[in-house]
Amino acid sequence: MSAKLFSPIVIRDVEFKNRIVMSPMCMHSAGDEGFVEDFHLVHYGARALGGAGLIMLETTAVQPNGVTGPGDIGIWDDAQVPGLARLVKVVQDFGAKVGCQLGHAGRQMSIASRTAVAPSPIPFTENSRVPSELTLDGIQEIVDAFRRSARRARDAGFDVVEIHAAHGYLLNEFLSPLANTRTDCYGGNHENRYRIVREVIDAVRSEWQGPLFVRISSTEYREGGNTPQDYLIYGRWMKEQNVDLIDCSSGGIAMVKVDSYPGYQVPAAELLRSELDILTGAVGLIENGSQAEEIVRNNRADFVFVGREMLRDPFWARTAADTLRTPIDVPPQYTRYGSAWQRSQPALPAAPLTLR
Repeated sequence: MSAKLFSPIVIRDVEFKNRIVMSPMCMHSAGDEGFVEDFHLVHYGARALGGAGLIMLETTAVQPNGVTGPGDIGIWDDAQVPGLARLVKVVQDFGAKVGCQLGHAGRQMSIASRTAVAPSPIPFTENSRVPSELTLDGIQEIVDAFRRSARRARDAGFDVVEIHAAHGYLLNEFLSPLANTRTDCYGGNHENRYRIVREVIDAVRSEWQGPLFVRISSTEYREGGNTPQDYLIYGRWMKEQNVDLIDCSSGGIAMVKVDSYPGYQVPAAELLRSELDILTGAVGLIENGSQAEEIVRNNRADFVFVGREMLRDPFWARTAADTLRTPIDVPPQYTRYGSAWQRSQPALPAAPLTLR
Protein backbone atom coordinates (compact mmCIF):
# COMPACT_ATOMS: atom_id res chain seq x y z
CA MET A 1 0.00 0.00 0.00
CA SER A 2 1.48 3.36 -1.02
CA ALA A 3 1.86 6.08 1.57
CA LYS A 4 -0.96 8.61 1.54
CA LEU A 5 1.51 11.18 2.87
CA PHE A 6 3.05 11.25 -0.61
CA SER A 7 -0.18 11.33 -2.58
CA PRO A 8 -0.97 14.53 -4.51
CA ILE A 9 -3.84 16.85 -3.61
CA VAL A 10 -5.38 19.66 -5.67
CA ILE A 11 -6.80 22.89 -4.24
CA ARG A 12 -8.25 25.46 -6.65
CA ASP A 13 -6.30 24.04 -9.60
CA VAL A 14 -3.01 24.08 -7.65
CA GLU A 15 -1.55 20.59 -7.31
CA PHE A 16 0.64 19.77 -4.32
CA LYS A 17 2.83 16.73 -4.92
CA ASN A 18 2.51 15.51 -1.33
CA ARG A 19 0.97 16.42 2.03
CA ILE A 20 4.15 17.72 3.66
CA VAL A 21 4.35 21.42 4.50
CA MET A 22 7.29 23.31 5.92
CA SER A 23 5.62 25.21 8.75
CA PRO A 24 6.14 28.98 8.85
CA MET A 25 8.90 29.89 11.32
CA CYS A 26 10.32 33.38 11.74
CA MET A 27 14.04 33.50 11.00
CA HIS A 28 14.54 37.20 11.85
CA SER A 29 17.10 37.43 9.05
CA ALA A 30 15.62 40.00 6.66
CA GLY A 31 17.45 43.15 5.69
CA ASP A 32 16.56 46.67 6.73
CA GLU A 33 12.86 47.41 6.21
CA GLY A 34 11.89 43.78 5.68
CA PHE A 35 13.73 42.89 2.47
CA VAL A 36 14.53 39.27 1.56
CA GLU A 37 18.20 38.31 1.85
CA ASP A 38 20.34 35.51 0.38
CA PHE A 39 19.83 33.54 3.59
CA HIS A 40 16.17 33.07 2.68
CA LEU A 41 17.00 31.76 -0.78
CA VAL A 42 19.27 29.08 0.70
CA HIS A 43 17.08 28.30 3.71
CA TYR A 44 13.79 27.84 1.86
CA GLY A 45 15.39 26.52 -1.31
CA ALA A 46 17.05 23.70 0.64
CA ARG A 47 13.71 22.53 2.06
CA ALA A 48 12.12 22.66 -1.38
CA LEU A 49 15.02 20.62 -2.77
CA GLY A 50 14.47 18.28 0.18
CA GLY A 51 11.05 17.22 -1.09
CA ALA A 52 8.38 19.15 0.83
CA GLY A 53 5.22 19.70 -1.19
CA LEU A 54 4.61 23.20 0.16
CA ILE A 55 7.04 25.68 1.67
CA MET A 56 5.32 28.24 3.88
CA LEU A 57 7.42 31.36 4.35
CA GLU A 58 7.67 32.91 7.75
CA THR A 59 5.13 35.63 8.50
CA THR A 60 5.34 38.56 6.12
CA ALA A 61 4.20 41.72 7.89
CA VAL A 62 1.47 43.78 6.25
CA GLN A 63 2.53 47.00 8.02
CA PRO A 64 5.85 48.25 9.40
CA ASN A 65 4.48 48.00 12.95
CA GLY A 66 3.20 44.50 12.20
CA VAL A 67 6.60 42.81 12.59
CA THR A 68 7.38 40.89 15.75
CA GLY A 69 10.85 42.41 15.77
CA PRO A 70 13.92 43.30 13.69
CA GLY A 71 14.67 41.01 10.77
CA ASP A 72 11.11 40.04 9.91
CA ILE A 73 10.14 39.91 6.24
CA GLY A 74 7.77 42.64 5.07
CA ILE A 75 5.17 42.83 2.34
CA TRP A 76 3.87 46.31 3.07
CA ASP A 77 5.74 48.02 0.22
CA ASP A 78 5.84 47.35 -3.53
CA ALA A 79 9.63 47.62 -3.33
CA GLN A 80 9.67 44.35 -1.38
CA VAL A 81 8.00 42.39 -4.20
CA PRO A 82 11.07 41.73 -6.42
CA GLY A 83 12.95 40.03 -3.58
CA LEU A 84 9.91 37.95 -2.71
CA ALA A 85 9.45 37.04 -6.38
CA ARG A 86 13.06 35.85 -6.60
CA LEU A 87 12.54 33.69 -3.51
CA VAL A 88 9.29 32.27 -4.93
CA LYS A 89 11.07 31.30 -8.14
CA VAL A 90 13.86 29.49 -6.28
CA VAL A 91 11.38 27.41 -4.30
CA GLN A 92 9.25 26.62 -7.35
CA ASP A 93 12.29 25.72 -9.48
CA PHE A 94 13.28 23.21 -6.81
CA GLY A 95 9.93 21.46 -7.13
CA ALA A 96 7.74 22.81 -4.31
CA LYS A 97 4.78 25.12 -4.08
CA VAL A 98 5.29 28.20 -1.94
CA GLY A 99 2.99 30.04 0.44
CA CYS A 100 2.92 33.56 1.83
CA GLN A 101 1.68 33.97 5.40
CA LEU A 102 0.24 37.46 5.87
CA GLY A 103 0.33 38.71 9.43
CA HIS A 104 0.38 41.56 11.91
CA ALA A 105 2.03 41.16 15.33
CA GLY A 106 -0.32 43.52 17.17
CA ARG A 107 0.70 44.06 20.78
CA GLN A 108 3.63 41.63 20.40
CA MET A 109 5.54 44.02 18.14
CA SER A 110 8.81 44.60 19.99
CA ILE A 111 10.51 47.50 18.18
CA ALA A 112 10.51 50.38 20.66
CA SER A 113 10.44 53.12 18.02
CA ARG A 114 7.19 51.83 16.51
CA THR A 115 3.71 51.92 17.99
CA ALA A 116 2.23 48.60 19.05
CA VAL A 117 -1.51 48.34 18.46
CA ALA A 118 -4.20 45.97 19.71
CA PRO A 119 -7.97 45.67 20.01
CA SER A 120 -7.73 46.79 23.65
CA PRO A 121 -5.00 48.47 25.74
CA ILE A 122 -4.04 45.22 27.47
CA PRO A 123 -0.32 44.35 27.58
CA PHE A 124 0.84 40.86 26.68
CA THR A 125 2.53 40.43 30.08
CA GLU A 126 2.80 42.62 33.15
CA ASN A 127 6.26 43.65 31.92
CA SER A 128 5.14 44.46 28.36
CA ARG A 129 4.25 47.95 27.18
CA VAL A 130 0.60 48.88 26.91
CA PRO A 131 -0.49 48.82 23.25
CA SER A 132 -2.58 51.57 21.67
CA GLU A 133 -6.22 50.63 21.24
CA LEU A 134 -7.13 50.64 17.56
CA THR A 135 -9.69 53.15 16.38
CA LEU A 136 -12.31 52.18 13.82
CA ASP A 137 -10.27 54.02 11.18
CA GLY A 138 -7.14 52.18 12.31
CA ILE A 139 -8.90 48.84 11.95
CA GLN A 140 -9.91 49.68 8.39
CA GLU A 141 -6.33 50.69 7.59
CA ILE A 142 -5.16 47.25 8.72
CA VAL A 143 -7.87 45.49 6.69
CA ASP A 144 -6.75 47.44 3.64
CA ALA A 145 -3.11 46.61 4.39
CA PHE A 146 -4.00 42.91 4.20
CA ARG A 147 -5.76 43.53 0.89
CA ARG A 148 -2.79 45.34 -0.63
CA SER A 149 -0.39 42.72 0.71
CA ALA A 150 -2.46 39.96 -0.91
CA ARG A 151 -2.08 41.76 -4.22
CA ARG A 152 1.68 41.88 -3.71
CA ALA A 153 1.71 38.15 -2.90
CA ARG A 154 -0.13 37.54 -6.17
CA ASP A 155 2.31 39.76 -8.07
CA ALA A 156 5.26 37.89 -6.53
CA GLY A 157 3.90 34.57 -7.86
CA PHE A 158 3.01 32.73 -4.64
CA ASP A 159 0.91 29.57 -4.91
CA VAL A 160 -0.83 29.90 -1.52
CA VAL A 161 -1.78 32.73 0.83
CA GLU A 162 -2.29 32.08 4.54
CA ILE A 163 -3.81 34.61 6.95
CA HIS A 164 -2.13 34.46 10.35
CA ALA A 165 -4.84 34.55 13.03
CA ALA A 166 -2.94 32.60 15.69
CA HIS A 167 -0.19 32.73 18.33
CA GLY A 168 -1.39 35.86 20.11
CA TYR A 169 -0.85 38.20 17.18
CA LEU A 170 -3.31 40.90 16.13
CA LEU A 171 -6.12 38.88 14.56
CA ASN A 172 -5.89 36.30 17.35
CA GLU A 173 -6.10 39.19 19.83
CA PHE A 174 -9.39 40.29 18.30
CA LEU A 175 -10.77 36.74 18.42
CA SER A 176 -9.81 36.22 22.06
CA PRO A 177 -11.93 37.43 24.99
CA LEU A 178 -8.70 37.51 26.98
CA ALA A 179 -7.25 40.27 24.80
CA ASN A 180 -10.38 41.92 23.37
CA THR A 181 -12.61 43.81 25.82
CA ARG A 182 -14.08 46.22 23.28
CA THR A 183 -17.72 47.24 23.61
CA ASP A 184 -18.22 48.33 19.99
CA CYS A 185 -18.94 46.19 16.92
CA TYR A 186 -15.49 44.54 17.16
CA GLY A 187 -15.92 43.03 20.61
CA GLY A 188 -18.28 41.40 23.07
CA ASN A 189 -19.42 38.21 21.33
CA HIS A 190 -18.24 35.69 18.74
CA GLU A 191 -19.68 37.57 15.79
CA ASN A 192 -18.15 40.89 16.78
CA ARG A 193 -14.77 39.46 17.73
CA TYR A 194 -14.69 37.70 14.35
CA ARG A 195 -15.63 40.86 12.43
CA ILE A 196 -12.09 42.00 11.58
CA VAL A 197 -11.17 38.45 10.51
CA ARG A 198 -14.24 38.39 8.27
CA GLU A 199 -13.23 41.72 6.75
CA VAL A 200 -9.63 40.61 6.26
CA ILE A 201 -10.69 37.38 4.53
CA ASP A 202 -13.01 39.31 2.22
CA ALA A 203 -10.30 41.88 1.50
CA VAL A 204 -7.70 39.20 0.73
CA ARG A 205 -10.19 37.31 -1.46
CA SER A 206 -10.79 40.47 -3.48
CA GLU A 207 -7.16 40.25 -4.66
CA TRP A 208 -6.37 36.54 -4.28
CA GLN A 209 -8.32 33.73 -5.97
CA GLY A 210 -5.86 30.91 -5.25
CA PRO A 211 -5.71 28.54 -2.27
CA LEU A 212 -6.40 30.44 0.96
CA PHE A 213 -5.45 29.08 4.38
CA VAL A 214 -6.03 30.53 7.85
CA ARG A 215 -3.78 29.64 10.80
CA ILE A 216 -5.61 29.54 14.13
CA SER A 217 -4.81 28.99 17.79
CA SER A 218 -7.45 26.38 18.51
CA THR A 219 -7.04 26.67 22.27
CA GLU A 220 -5.57 29.36 24.51
CA TYR A 221 -4.80 27.19 27.57
CA ARG A 222 -6.34 29.67 29.98
CA GLU A 223 -9.75 29.87 31.60
CA GLY A 224 -12.03 32.22 29.70
CA GLY A 225 -10.05 31.88 26.46
CA ASN A 226 -11.02 30.25 23.20
CA THR A 227 -11.27 26.47 22.87
CA PRO A 228 -11.77 24.17 19.85
CA GLN A 229 -15.53 24.56 20.38
CA ASP A 230 -15.22 28.29 19.71
CA TYR A 231 -13.33 27.48 16.51
CA LEU A 232 -16.19 25.32 15.32
CA ILE A 233 -18.10 28.63 15.23
CA TYR A 234 -15.29 30.65 13.66
CA GLY A 235 -14.35 27.82 11.30
CA ARG A 236 -17.88 27.54 9.96
CA TRP A 237 -17.77 31.22 9.05
CA MET A 238 -14.34 30.77 7.45
CA LYS A 239 -15.68 27.98 5.29
CA GLU A 240 -18.64 30.17 4.24
CA GLN A 241 -16.08 32.78 3.16
CA ASN A 242 -14.33 30.27 0.88
CA VAL A 243 -11.31 29.60 3.06
CA ASP A 244 -9.84 26.36 1.74
CA LEU A 245 -7.89 25.08 4.75
CA ILE A 246 -7.66 25.76 8.48
CA ASP A 247 -4.13 25.36 9.85
CA CYS A 248 -4.61 24.25 13.47
CA SER A 249 -1.99 25.47 15.92
CA SER A 250 -2.58 26.69 19.50
CA GLY A 251 -1.49 29.06 22.24
CA GLY A 252 0.20 32.43 22.20
CA ILE A 253 -2.44 34.74 23.67
CA ALA A 254 -1.01 34.37 27.18
CA MET A 255 2.25 33.27 28.78
CA VAL A 256 1.38 29.75 29.88
CA LYS A 257 3.31 26.50 30.09
CA VAL A 258 1.89 24.08 27.52
CA ASP A 259 2.05 20.34 28.08
CA SER A 260 3.24 19.53 24.57
CA TYR A 261 3.86 16.02 23.24
CA PRO A 262 4.06 14.48 19.75
CA GLY A 263 0.86 15.26 17.87
CA TYR A 264 -0.66 17.25 20.75
CA GLN A 265 -2.51 19.63 18.40
CA VAL A 266 -3.79 16.99 15.98
CA PRO A 267 -7.15 16.49 17.76
CA ALA A 268 -8.18 20.06 16.91
CA ALA A 269 -7.42 19.51 13.23
CA GLU A 270 -9.36 16.26 13.35
CA LEU A 271 -12.35 17.90 15.06
CA LEU A 272 -12.65 20.78 12.61
CA ARG A 273 -12.14 18.49 9.64
CA SER A 274 -14.88 16.08 10.70
CA GLU A 275 -17.39 18.62 12.00
CA LEU A 276 -17.01 21.30 9.32
CA ASP A 277 -16.04 19.17 6.30
CA ILE A 278 -13.11 21.47 5.55
CA LEU A 279 -9.47 20.72 4.81
CA THR A 280 -7.20 21.05 7.82
CA GLY A 281 -3.50 21.10 8.55
CA ALA A 282 -1.99 19.47 11.63
CA VAL A 283 1.08 21.02 13.27
CA GLY A 284 3.07 20.55 16.45
CA LEU A 285 5.78 17.97 17.24
CA ILE A 286 5.18 15.89 14.13
CA GLU A 287 8.49 14.13 14.27
CA ASN A 288 8.68 11.33 11.69
CA GLY A 289 7.12 9.84 8.60
CA SER A 290 5.22 7.11 10.41
CA GLN A 291 3.49 9.63 12.65
CA ALA A 292 2.71 11.90 9.69
CA GLU A 293 1.33 8.99 7.66
CA GLU A 294 -0.98 7.96 10.50
CA ILE A 295 -2.43 11.48 10.62
CA VAL A 296 -3.28 11.75 6.93
CA ARG A 297 -4.16 8.07 6.36
CA ASN A 298 -6.69 8.14 9.19
CA ASN A 299 -8.19 11.39 7.86
CA ARG A 300 -7.24 13.38 10.93
CA ALA A 301 -5.84 16.15 8.73
CA ASP A 302 -5.07 16.70 5.06
CA PHE A 303 -1.59 18.17 5.44
CA VAL A 304 1.10 17.90 8.10
CA PHE A 305 3.03 21.07 8.91
CA VAL A 306 6.56 20.20 10.02
CA GLY A 307 8.60 22.81 11.87
CA ARG A 308 11.59 22.11 14.07
CA GLU A 309 12.23 18.68 12.54
CA MET A 310 12.64 20.32 9.14
CA LEU A 311 15.11 22.76 10.65
CA ARG A 312 17.14 19.77 11.82
CA ASP A 313 16.77 17.88 8.53
CA PRO A 314 16.11 19.86 5.33
CA PHE A 315 15.51 16.48 3.65
CA TRP A 316 12.86 15.43 6.18
CA ALA A 317 10.48 14.50 3.35
CA ARG A 318 13.04 12.14 1.83
CA THR A 319 13.76 10.64 5.25
CA ALA A 320 10.01 10.08 5.71
CA ALA A 321 9.79 8.46 2.28
CA ASP A 322 12.58 6.04 3.21
CA THR A 323 10.81 5.21 6.48
CA LEU A 324 7.57 4.54 4.62
CA ARG A 325 9.37 2.65 1.81
CA THR A 326 7.90 5.01 -0.76
CA PRO A 327 9.98 6.06 -3.79
CA ILE A 328 9.89 9.78 -4.50
CA ASP A 329 11.57 12.07 -7.02
CA VAL A 330 15.09 12.79 -5.83
CA PRO A 331 17.39 15.41 -7.36
CA PRO A 332 19.84 13.51 -9.59
CA GLN A 333 22.80 15.12 -7.84
CA TYR A 334 21.81 13.24 -4.67
CA THR A 335 20.88 9.81 -5.99
CA ARG A 336 24.34 8.23 -6.13
CA TYR A 337 24.61 7.91 -2.36
CA GLY A 338 20.91 7.42 -1.56
CA SER A 339 19.53 4.87 0.86
CA ALA A 340 19.50 1.18 -0.02
CA TRP A 341 15.73 1.40 -0.44
CA GLN A 342 15.99 4.33 -2.84
CA ARG A 343 18.77 2.66 -4.81
CA SER A 344 16.65 -0.44 -5.27
CA GLN A 345 13.87 1.49 -7.00
CA PRO A 346 13.54 2.27 -10.72
CA ALA A 347 14.91 5.62 -11.80
CA LEU A 348 12.44 8.48 -11.42
CA PRO A 349 12.27 11.75 -13.34
CA ALA A 350 14.39 14.44 -11.80
CA ALA A 351 12.79 17.49 -10.25
CA PRO A 352 13.37 20.74 -12.18
CA LEU A 353 16.51 22.39 -10.88
CA THR A 354 17.30 25.23 -13.26
CA LEU A 355 17.65 28.69 -11.73
CA ARG A 356 17.39 31.60 -14.12
